[in-house]
Amino acid sequence: MSAIEIKIINTSANPLPAYATKSSSGMDLRANLSHSVTLKSLERGLITTGLFIELPEGYEAQIRPRSGLAIKQGITCLNSPGTIDADYRGEIKIILINLSSEEQVIKHGDRIAQMIIQRVEKATWVETKQISITERNEGGFGHTGTN
Repeated sequence: MSAIEIKIINTSANPLPAYATKSSSGMDLRANLSHSVTLKSLERGLITTGLFIELPEGYEAQIRPRSGLAIKQGITCLNSPGTIDADYRGEIKIILINLSSEEQVIKHGDRIAQMIIQRVEKATWVETKQISITERNEGGFGHTGTN
């Protein structure tokens, strides 16, 4: 599998994002903090990474929660998956929320989220008066039952 090259500036002392295993889809992002951040129960915070990227046109970076952080500490990402567009040049910042009943501390260097690089397709709208009928048709949330 070939990889695309992405320009990155790392103003933190943390290593560059990297795939943990050969088949990993996401790269862990780490907190870049001058002091620890305590998130109270149901509190959210914006955590800096010290990373700036230049994505090629036609790509996005998706920011997603880390499953271990979610199950062990109740911390997840809001606006998930977050999207970093190809023309964004600001610092990557992660919106975290503490869904546990206890305070959680985020320290410098903690792995706080994962980033997935994805190709993006552009759409062109074709206005019409009718769309095709399917078996599901207008069935919405939970329409197939619970079993």
